[in-house]
Amino acid sequence: MVAQPQENRQTGEALPPRKTRLEDFWEIFRQNRLAIAGLVIFVIFLFTALAGLFLTSGKDPVFNPSLVRLQEKLRPPLSTPKRDTLEPHEIPTRGIYLFGTDNLGRDVFSRMLQGAWVSLTVGFVAVGIAVLVGIVMGGMAGYFGQNAINLGHVLVLCLLVGGPGFMAGGALYTGAFLTALGLACLLYRFLSGKWPLLLGLCVMTVDTLIMRLVDIMLCFPSFFLILTVVALLPASMYNIMVVIGLTSWMGTARFVRAEFLSLREQDFVTAARALGVHNLRIIFRHMLPNAIAPVLVSATIGIATAILTEAGLSFLGFGVPPPHATWGNILSDGKNFIFDAPWLTFIPGFAILIVVLCFNLFGEGLRDALNPKLRERT
Repeated sequence: MVAQPQENRQTGEALPPRKTRLEDFWEIFRQNRLAIAGLVIFVIFLFTALAGLFLTSGKDPVFNPSLVRLQEKLRPPLSTPKRDTLEPHEIPTRGIYLFGTDNLGRDVFSRMLQGAWVSLTVGFVAVGIAVLVGIVMGGMAGYFGQNAINLGHVLVLCLLVGGPGFMAGGALYTGAFLTALGLACLLYRFLSGKWPLLLGLCVMTVDTLIMRLVDIMLCFPSFFLILTVVALLPASMYNIMVVIGLTSWMGTARFVRAEFLSLREQDFVTAARALGVHNLRIIFRHMLPNAIAPVLVSATIGIATAILTEAGLSFLGFGVPPPHATWGNILSDGKNFIFDAPWLTFIPGFAILIVVLCFNLFGEGLRDALNPKLRERT
């Protein structure tokens, strides 16, 4: 939709056309060259990861990341294979080891392609889970902030739902968390001097309950909490994504809560309530679109954090299990050959550095462009 010029009613002079939100955003964003560079690298990384999905999967992939050639181990980058010692299917694509080979003779370029897709999947899915949980929790805290909630009911629900799960060992993380929450409610009621208490006497506001939960989650060192949970759960890429997502939603919740606290007093929210609009429609149709800007910034930077966390877990041996190749386990395989084959350390290390940096720069550019203080007031 093209912006139409307007006319000054007092002077009759033509005014410059009013810019749309997208045009206003792009004008500010493109002035940040580092953010543009981050966006370009992100697009390249996205297409590389998609190419890695199609080129390294299937029964007969174009680049086979799991093909072992022991006679070709620790070959340097840009080296050509010894064709007289290889079977026809063992000859690398294009007849060259672009990034060299590892200690098992596997093509590092093929493994980096597959690792790009794994990193992208873990980053986006984990952040998607974190954003979803953060929006729900932050929206409830901001919109229903002063509504009272029966703490006794929370205690009973947590102990009934979390206790059996914790004792049975099924949903260990969820069961332990709910049981701990229920015991925390019990301890609070005991220390407050209201023991014995009736279930209907102890109440807290929704905002207080959710934000205290956020404070409790922030007290735990996130990486060590993830490391502990991953060590207890079966090795799986899906478990990695879920655990990272469920331990990184607190920042999004705080952003959404802050926006909702200011938006819920606006006239359009009051009008929607007066018209009898359902609370869920008010939250997701009217308030959330106006509070999405800080969420986008948080999500963009969160992707970089998730990729870095997955790489750290894989480096320590708790990440995505074989046969999937990740940048973290490529880096881990190369740490024992840092002097004999330094490319095994430098290539995945620089890849992680560049991708994480591009997401951070892109996120900073989004934050500046979405900041209303930097926009022209018309």
